[in-house]
Amino acid sequence: MLKGHQSWIFDSKPIIISSGVVGGPFEAQGPLAKDFDFLHEDIMLGQDSFEKAEKKLLEQACETAINKANMKKEDVQFFISGDLMNQIISSSFAARTLGMPYLGVFGACSSAVEGLSLGALLIDSKSAKYVLAGASSHNASAEKQFRYPTEYGGQKPPTAQWTVTGAGVVLIASQGVGPRVTSATIGRVVDMGLSDPFNMGGAMAPAAVDTMEAHFRDLGVDPSYYDLIATGDLGRVGHNIAGDLLTNHGINIPKEKLTDCGLLIYSEKQPVFAGASGCGCSATVTFGHFLNRMKKGELKRILIVGTGALMSPLSYQQKESIPCIAHAVSIEM
Repeated sequence: MLKGHQSWIFDSKPIIISSGVVGGPFEAQGPLAKDFDFLHEDIMLGQDSFEKAEKKLLEQACETAINKANMKKEDVQFFISGDLMNQIISSSFAARTLGMPYLGVFGACSSAVEGLSLGALLIDSKSAKYVLAGASSHNASAEKQFRYPTEYGGQKPPTAQWTVTGAGVVLIASQGVGPRVTSATIGRVVDMGLSDPFNMGGAMAPAAVDTMEAHFRDLGVDPSYYDLIATGDLGRVGHNIAGDLLTNHGINIPKEKLTDCGLLIYSEKQPVFAGASGCGCSATVTFGHFLNRMKKGELKRILIVGTGALMSPLSYQQKESIPCIAHAVSIEM
C-alpha cells in the first residue's frame, strides 16, 4: 500500500458511488452552477448566524449523497469532514445531527482531499464498507473569523480571494459503480515565510508543487498520465507561481491540463479578486464538476491537489508566517 516515501496505492480502488454538492447565491451566478445539487438564494439558509448556515450546507450535502445512493445514515460506518471554523464546529455539529461515527480533520482548504484520502484508506484496508467524506466553508463566516466582518466593508488587495459558500461530500464504498480512488500522496508542511492573509495563493503554491513532485516521484508516473491536474484554491496568483515553479523544477504540464478549482467556480464578471478559496472550493468543484465530467466520459484520470494554509487568527496576531500543505488524490474511471 505504501509507495515511495509519502504515497498510498489503493489496490481495491475504492469507489465514489455518490456525491452531494450544495452552494449559495453567489455560486449560483457562476459557470458551474449546473454541477450543484442544490443552490440557495439566501446566504443565511434561514438560520440566525453564518456559522449555523454553514452547518446546514454540510448537513444537506451529506443527506443528498446518502439519498442518491439509496442508503440510510445507519449504513455508513464513518463520517470524515473538516472546515475553517475554530475547532471545526461546522463539521462537528453536522456530525451531531447525522449521528455517525465521526473523524474530524483540519487541513484548512485541503480538508476535502485529506478526508477523501483517509476515507479511501479505510475502505481499502477493509476497515469500513461505506465512508462519507467532505468539507464546507461559508464566505461570511470565514471573513468574520480570519479577516474583517463583511459588514465592515474593508478594502481588499488584488491578491485576495473569495471564500466559497458551499459544501461537497462523497460516499466512498468497497463495491458499486462510479469513479475510483486509486492513490493518494500526503503532503508536507511547507512555509516560505509569507505572512499576508490576503495572499493565500502565493503562500500555498510551493506546497502544491512539493506534493506534485512527490506524487510523480513516488508513483513513477509522468504528468501526461492524467487528463487533468487541478489544485484546490491557489487562485490566479498562486496558479501562476505554481506553474513557474513546476517549470523551474523540470516538470512540464501543459497549460490546458493544469488548472485550479479557484479559477473555475466563478466567472470573470464576478468580483472575486484573484479567484475562489475555502474548504468548499475544491470540495464542490471536484465532487460536482469534475466527477460529472468523468461520468460523461470527458475525463478518465484526474489528479486533485488540495491546498491549505494552516494559519489561525491567533497565529496571525502573533506575527507568525503561514505554514501550508497540499494533499493529492488520483481518481480514475
